[in-house]
Amino acid sequence: MNTMVWLVRREFWENRAIWMIPAVIGGFMILAALFGNIEQLTIPSQFPSRAVGEIFMAAVGVTFFAVMTIYSTWYLLECLYADRKDRSVLFWKSLPISDAMTVISKLATGLIVLPVVYFIAADVTTLIMAFILSVRAGSTVGAVLWQADLWLQLQVLWVYLIVATAVWYLPVAGYLLVVSAWAKRAVMLWLILPPIALLLAEKWFLGTHVIAGQLGERLWGVGKAFNVDPGEGSWVTTAVDNNTIRTPVDVWSFLNVSGFLSSLDTWIGLAVGIALIGCAIQLRMRRAEI
Repeated sequence: MNTMVWLVRREFWENRAIWMIPAVIGGFMILAALFGNIEQLTIPSQFPSRAVGEIFMAAVGVTFFAVMTIYSTWYLLECLYADRKDRSVLFWKSLPISDAMTVISKLATGLIVLPVVYFIAADVTTLIMAFILSVRAGSTVGAVLWQADLWLQLQVLWVYLIVATAVWYLPVAGYLLVVSAWAKRAVMLWLILPPIALLLAEKWFLGTHVIAGQLGERLWGVGKAFNVDPGEGSWVTTAVDNNTIRTPVDVWSFLNVSGFLSSLDTWIGLAVGIALIGCAIQLRMRRAEI
């Protein structure tokens, strides 16, 4: 356990962008709240205050999650390749640390540690921004941003999202690690060329689109972890300026834990991900410096 902790700490030392990027994003958002033109910000009386709080928290969370997704993908694609490129792999192989432990530590960093760092940064940013907006825009705006139940639901949603995406995208992370451990150069080309070759070969020789469908399902199918339409009782409908706005009552009815865990796609992806991670470990053992 101590070895794993130190390996994860090593990733922080060698990849400062893990914490610097969310810190910069949070800093820009806080500066916008401090110096943005919000003194005249008002909320229409007929607009549900809960919806305002949900939109505010969702906007901050989605921003951090989108950036985290991009950086996590790049990190997993680069981590094993960079070790061989700068020849630091020779130093780490001289230590009593197995290649399996090294690969798993990088996997854990990309799928768990990185999202947790962004989760903490998003939480801190949201709290500071809510305080600043409350002071600058007045008590009316402040009242809609400070809702204890919404804050609790946000924490649960973040934790659930981290676990669900880690499980669902395990085969994607495994493939990124295989490419990172295999490529001697041009990792981006090795990332995209094999899938494109498989898609074209299937199209030309079989005339089908099975691989494309499976890839699309794996990339976008994480929505199975959520109930897209949990029922009318989960929504609040409000009329604003002759328009109807539907906002969720809470997040609990949108979490599809049983459906996600009972899905065959979830477990097939988990098995494929484990196999790809095993392949990345074997490549790490056999690949030398570049």
